[in-house]
Amino acid sequence: MGKQLVIEPITRIEGHGKITITLDDQGNVSDAKFHVTQFRGFEKFCEGRPYYEMPSLVERICGICPISHSLASAKACDAILGVRVPETAVKLRRLLNCGEFIGSHALSFFHLSSPDLLLGMDADPAARNIMGVLEANPTLAHNGIQLRKVGQLVIEAFAGKRIHPSWVVPGGVNAALTREDRDKIMGLLPEAKTATLAALGWFKDVLKNFRAEIAAFANFPTLFMGLVKEDGNLALTDGTLRVIDAKGQIVAEHIDPKDYAAYIGESVEAFSYLKSPYYKPLGYPEGIYRVGPAARLNVCSGCGTPLADQEWAEFRSYERGPLLSSFYNHYARLIEILYCIETIERLMADPAILNPEDIRAHARPNFGEGIGCVEAPRGTLFHHYRVDRHGLMTWANMIVATGNNNLAMNRGVQQVAERFISGKAISEGALNRMEAVIRAFDPCLSCSTHAVGRMPLLIELIAADGTCLDTVQRGG
Repeated sequence: MGKQLVIEPITRIEGHGKITITLDDQGNVSDAKFHVTQFRGFEKFCEGRPYYEMPSLVERICGICPISHSLASAKACDAILGVRVPETAVKLRRLLNCGEFIGSHALSFFHLSSPDLLLGMDADPAARNIMGVLEANPTLAHNGIQLRKVGQLVIEAFAGKRIHPSWVVPGGVNAALTREDRDKIMGLLPEAKTATLAALGWFKDVLKNFRAEIAAFANFPTLFMGLVKEDGNLALTDGTLRVIDAKGQIVAEHIDPKDYAAYIGESVEAFSYLKSPYYKPLGYPEGIYRVGPAARLNVCSGCGTPLADQEWAEFRSYERGPLLSSFYNHYARLIEILYCIETIERLMADPAILNPEDIRAHARPNFGEGIGCVEAPRGTLFHHYRVDRHGLMTWANMIVATGNNNLAMNRGVQQVAERFISGKAISEGALNRMEAVIRAFDPCLSCSTHAVGRMPLLIELIAADGTCLDTVQRGG
């Protein structure tokens, strides 16, 4: 008859979701699913709004990654206008995105996942939080807080405020960078670089303690997708799409993001409000692919900055081909933070970055459709808009980074359940690993959720006759 285990809510992620695990009569896992239980409806209630409102409007999708949404939106609006964005504005947009990557990756690695990485998956849940990290390793906690702060200060220096700044606009940006703000940002970078290198050294040293998790955290063959530059190096804001298979062979490349619909299909499942994109040439669900930090480092031919390239080469040496385990997302986030710090240093050294006359192109809507694509911290993000002759939105489609990973997250949940859950009892460590595989993807299910300590959580294992076999409860 079977039994069902429900984990709700999943803790230390942005947003709300749950996991259901079905056990057979022998207590073995027969099925597992990751449910996104929120419905936002942004694509629908954008209809009727003027196109030029979109970059600011879609920032409200999320308080953690608003910059990525504003950039993808602005690029869709650039296409509707039919303008070429001035070079200084292109660089300023890239710099702003780097700020978000630093802050978002620091939040994910240090605040959400380092409790597991430092204290262990089986540690006392009362201590398995950022406060426990602060007590056990003050330097690690300080570095995380500092990097999160640097990311937010970079955004503030460019855009005037840290969250929902409304600085990115169709055609470019709406204000130039000042010399004072440039110098302020440059002063933050040496300490940020030191903190990142220290975290990388620490993480590589403890990686050997997580062989079981590496083997089970979504460790299976899939396609990988990400943006790359013309030379194949990592691209976060401007580039073309490259898709590789699990052996590292290029399946498709030089894909203009405006042609995404020829390669990416979207399916839905009754158990989740999150769409399930797939690679069209392989069909559904065989066209499963992954995006995000580890996927980007698998796809690219290098990072393009000195220190990040050294770390990328070491990262790629862990396997003969692409790194298949999504546990390596933690590693890749630190490398991308380092890449962003080096990118900021390089772009800030260009005197033209202060040019106030080269930040925006102006035009009226010249086309009825536009597509924008950037890399968000969690992966590739698409915004696709259609407007009428007055520039009012008639239709919108968004494929968020987390959605691209939906099929992989569900398969990863099943893999972890099969590895760590069996029988009639539920261990705290098994429970935490079920959540931790989702945290490895760092999904952004809506606006961010912050919690210190133990969030309320009740899990019951019910037999087919209704008997409660085991109960785990957190909080009250």
